[in-house]
Amino acid sequence: MEWLTGPFEVAFVQRALWSGILVSLICATAGTWVVLRGMTFLGDAMAHGMLPGVAVASLYGGNLLVGAAVSAGVMACGVTALGRSPRLSQDTGIGLLFVGMLSLGVIIVSRSQSFAVDLTGFLFGDVLAVRDQDLVNLAVALCVAVLVSALGYRSFLALVFDERKAHTLGLRPRLAHAALLGLVTLAIVTSFHVVGTLLVFGLLIAPPAAALPWSRRIPTVMGGAALFGVAATFAGLLVSWHLGTAAGATIAAVAVLLFFLSVFVSRVRNRRVEYAQPTPTDEERREHEYSS
Repeated sequence: MEWLTGPFEVAFVQRALWSGILVSLICATAGTWVVLRGMTFLGDAMAHGMLPGVAVASLYGGNLLVGAAVSAGVMACGVTALGRSPRLSQDTGIGLLFVGMLSLGVIIVSRSQSFAVDLTGFLFGDVLAVRDQDLVNLAVALCVAVLVSALGYRSFLALVFDERKAHTLGLRPRLAHAALLGLVTLAIVTSFHVVGTLLVFGLLIAPPAAALPWSRRIPTVMGGAALFGVAATFAGLLVSWHLGTAAGATIAAVAVLLFFLSVFVSRVRNRRVEYAQPTPTDEERREHEYSS
């Protein structure tokens, strides 16, 4: 028990745990829609697209969250603008913005004297340096994320399955897509300080993907994603403490590991269900053929 509970008796580890839990809940809310909508590449690009704003804010002593929000907003507007071009596929536009924003961020960071240290902090975060104010910001972001997801539930649901049908039903798919981009931006911007711009993508995608094989209802998938994210946070901090590894990277790695474990267990379960089903007799097969 001391091995399990000992690290969490330290104040900064407790703050790291709470911040990880809040981030897991935010990412579960936004990440479920990202996975269902097939926006994983966009989520990755958005996570890296924050780097220029964060770099400028750090270089000139500004607020990192504001810098990240501005940069992510520019990225979202660029994706929307390029997505309207009939000659350019959406993936191509996202890829170009992804590389361009990441390169710009590295160029800006390279002007700093502590280039390697700053870039490492931006990419991988520092969950053990979370302050009380960061917890307040995460709690507010969680409330906003839940509110946006609840208000836009019907529109998001229609957008996931059939954008044309959403337009027919008067659910305004373009506005829903913009709101969904805002939700993803909120999750990424408020979470990057904990796990960094590179690893926040792992918590945004891995827990919802791990929960997806176990439910077909979106609220249940969100709940399962939250549980997977919290478990990854707890296990990641525990492993990081005892092995001396980077906390944010360990949390993201555990989240991905839980995804593969979930997929493996679900496949084993499906095979057992198939084997448990009785094999129809010849007479039952003939009856089925005649009835069909």
